[in-house]
Amino acid sequence: MKKLISLIVCITSLTLTAQELRKSTASEHVFVITDTMYIPQLDRIRGIWIYLPPDYDSDYKNYPVLYMHDGQNLFEDTTSFVGEWGVDEALDSLFSNGYEVPIVIGINNGGMLRIDELTPWSNNKYGGGNGDLYMKFIVETLKPEVDKRYRTLPEAENTAIFGSSLGGLVSFYSGLKYNGTFKKIGAFSPSFWYADSVYAFVEDADFSANTRILLLGSELEDSTMVPDMQKIEALLAQKIQADNLKVIGTADGAHSEWYWKREFPEAIIWLMELKRE
Repeated sequence: MKKLISLIVCITSLTLTAQELRKSTASEHVFVITDTMYIPQLDRIRGIWIYLPPDYDSDYKNYPVLYMHDGQNLFEDTTSFVGEWGVDEALDSLFSNGYEVPIVIGINNGGMLRIDELTPWSNNKYGGGNGDLYMKFIVETLKPEVDKRYRTLPEAENTAIFGSSLGGLVSFYSGLKYNGTFKKIGAFSPSFWYADSVYAFVEDADFSANTRILLLGSELEDSTMVPDMQKIEALLAQKIQADNLKVIGTADGAHSEWYWKREFPEAIIWLMELKRE
């Protein structure tokens, strides 16, 4: 395994060197914490990004934290799959308009291991099912390190988890299961179709009525996208306060980064209750 990790580190370094030759689209407030963070729960390594609010170095306050999956697609076009979310530009713009914005931690996906890591349950056709181990990495390994190294507001009320597609599924799962860590959940185009177990999971889950949840998807993505979200909405409505739940089905959109990029600013204002100074 150590030889494999060494090979991966070497390949990653070569890839990053090639990318540096291309024009970066990341904000000056985005940094790569490490390319080689060890995931003991899965015995593999992963790259981790961070976005620090524009006033981080000039102020001494602590900040809420947003954890996001698919880190390659969040800030940087040269590392993205088919375009970036523009999370950094969105938050820079909100900050310029007087909003207090969070620290963002982006966790790179595992490439061919993405399905396995972002699915809490297995699927007969696609496999997977190691989503809980991946989330234990975030909860038990990554978050403690972030809270130690940066000025965070570590309480669950100030911590959000957010993703799209399978990242939306695992975010939704983790926000309910690890409710003592995350009380703000954002899921764009969540892949609830992946396993029917999600419905029983919601019915059985014990989580705070103050949990804040946002689900968003397009009617054009798939015929089941909006109905699946509405089914989840009906289950959640019995457990949390009505003003803490927002389920949005848009008439346009696509299962794509451009759609999530467009919807992100308004969604994050609501989800993290961002305030103007």
